[in-house]
Amino acid sequence: MQINVAQLLKEPVGSSRKYQTDEIPDNDNINSIKGALVLVRTNRGLIVKGEMTASVVSLCSRCLKPITYQIDYEFEEEAFPSIDMSTGLSLPVEPESLVIDNTHTLDLSDMLVQYALLTIPIKPLCRPDCAGLCPQCGTNLNDSICQCSHKSADTQWLKLASLKKERGF
Repeated sequence: MQINVAQLLKEPVGSSRKYQTDEIPDNDNINSIKGALVLVRTNRGLIVKGEMTASVVSLCSRCLKPITYQIDYEFEEEAFPSIDMSTGLSLPVEPESLVIDNTHTLDLSDMLVQYALLTIPIKPLCRPDCAGLCPQCGTNLNDSICQCSHKSADTQWLKLASLKKERGF
């Protein structure tokens, strides 16, 4: 999303503009990003505030089924101009900040994707009670019960379990 902010940079501190976005980013995990943005003029540049919803494509971390789900996120960033509006001279730019380029255009595309990627859960699930895959045969336990014998390979905890039962824990 690119926004020409030349007029807003000429206005007094506190002036604002509202925008709606419906982006289809160039990212394999994100289908779309929709939401509302507010740009507010500050004495140094612009504050960019947003409330977004992204449609994400991923795999369930338990059963490996492809899933699509929504994530909501908010952000607030400050954008700094690279050129002084009154003199036309170059301004120093902080390395990790949003930059308003020489044509007074603010490109938010990368930032919208980065915030969405930060919001994606580490282990997404197709549903909260997903049973996952059988560790022995790979059967999806959400669809059917496998025929494997589910003997616990880790018998060291059996004594602890029986002791726990005896003592009423």
